[in-house]
Amino acid sequence: MSAWPTFDVAEIAEEASERAGVEFRSGYSLRTARRSLELMSIEWANRGLNLWTVEGPIRVALVPGIRQYTLPEDTVDLVEHVLRQPNPGTTDPDDGQDYPLDRWSFSDYSAIPNKVAQGRPSIIHIRRAIKPFFLIWMAPPAAPAYEVVYWRMRRMRSVGAGGAGTPDIPWRFIPAMTAGLAYNLALKSKDPDALQRVATLKQDYEEQFGLAADEDRDRAPIRWVPGGGYEVI
Repeated sequence: MSAWPTFDVAEIAEEASERAGVEFRSGYSLRTARRSLELMSIEWANRGLNLWTVEGPIRVALVPGIRQYTLPEDTVDLVEHVLRQPNPGTTDPDDGQDYPLDRWSFSDYSAIPNKVAQGRPSIIHIRRAIKPFFLIWMAPPAAPAYEVVYWRMRRMRSVGAGGAGTPDIPWRFIPAMTAGLAYNLALKSKDPDALQRVATLKQDYEEQFGLAADEDRDRAPIRWVPGGGYEVI
């Protein structure tokens, strides 16, 4: 038995409908709730760093002379990255010398006069395209061997077509998701009573998300954020 509360999509949708004052009809209500939940997952990725979606370390072996490397398509951004020179013959993936990789913007990277120059890479440029990838400079030489080690923020996983699945969130974000779904359901409703609740539901949503987001943060003195920067707490 789970030691913390878990709710599937149908239960969250039903609770949110009750808060919004919207009639819950299992078929249509689940479909419209699912759409809203999928859009909310994108919104949450845009709000900032969701620690439970950070994955890594992920190691990418560099190929001599190759500057461009693909990222998983569900990558939102890289939150940290280093260049590693593994020690020859080691079986420990962490055994090696790490070097910093400075993240450069599009304009900075485009201004590099000789992008095919070879040497130890010191710069990374991340393209957050539909199919994301990263570029490094300088291009890796034939020897020694290098790899890029990164930590990425991925998108939240889809809630699926049915109502039996559970959202890809930690339990402490369930109140925020329920409040956010109630707000979205009221916003889409044609019921005057539900529409009158929109402002109150939005306020509750922002409050619940703020509480959860403040709890879901690194307790270290410095917190890394997407874009390669940081903020002092």
